[in-house]
Amino acid sequence: MGYETLAIEKKSEVDWVTLNRPDALNSLNTVLVDELLDYFDGLYFNRTTRVVVLRGAGRAFCAGLDLKQSTSRRNVEGTGASGPAAGLDSQRRISEIVMRMRRCPQPIISLVHGPACGGGFALALASDIRIAGESARMNAAFIRLGLSACDIGVSYFLPRLVGVSVASELMLTGRFILADRALRVGLVSQVVPDAKLAEAAKPYLDEMLSTSPLGLRLTKECLNMSVDAASLEAAVAMEDRNQILCAQTNDVREGMRAFLEKRKPVYTNS
Repeated sequence: MGYETLAIEKKSEVDWVTLNRPDALNSLNTVLVDELLDYFDGLYFNRTTRVVVLRGAGRAFCAGLDLKQSTSRRNVEGTGASGPAAGLDSQRRISEIVMRMRRCPQPIISLVHGPACGGGFALALASDIRIAGESARMNAAFIRLGLSACDIGVSYFLPRLVGVSVASELMLTGRFILADRALRVGLVSQVVPDAKLAEAAKPYLDEMLSTSPLGLRLTKECLNMSVDAASLEAAVAMEDRNQILCAQTNDVREGMRAFLEKRKPVYTNS
């Protein structure tokens, strides 16, 4: 893909995506924002990549916006333009990253170690599963910079993951949540030594890849829809639609045969 700040390693049906600015703690500069937008946009119709693992090189997951590049959010776009319109364009380029993360049909597992601050916190929150290294420290850093803590989807994701009370505490103060507490409040699924993060992801990958390709994609889509469903009826209607779609595939017949024959299914995405 020729990215400058992202390292993509394809292992079978899994993309291991590494934020690759270790000297800058993988902070979000213009190039990294562009490349994250391009990568996640390319996943929407991608049927060969089934799961994405997102991680950071060096000693951090992502320290947020690269303040050394610019002291102003509007200049992340790199145009030098100023004013509300240019600022909104730049703001929306960054927030569009998490929109594309949620829109892509592949589950995303974030392996979080070291700082995950501001925009880095947002990337972790927008993932489907988070595994924390023991060094992980996450916060809504925006409020410590004179901004609102409600940024890049944090005000949407965080209360849904940990509840309004804990989300309010973290967002109104900008204080860090460390790995052990993140596990207690359900923000992460597991805490492991930093060196074991990739190993810890393997069981999740094995189990996801043992599902049918369509079933996995539709599960992420329906789960996203159901979180904001207006009613039980709306959620069930989406579930019904998904089950009927899956029931028309060869994979569902293979899955049932494999279950009865007590063997691992061989799915063909057909």
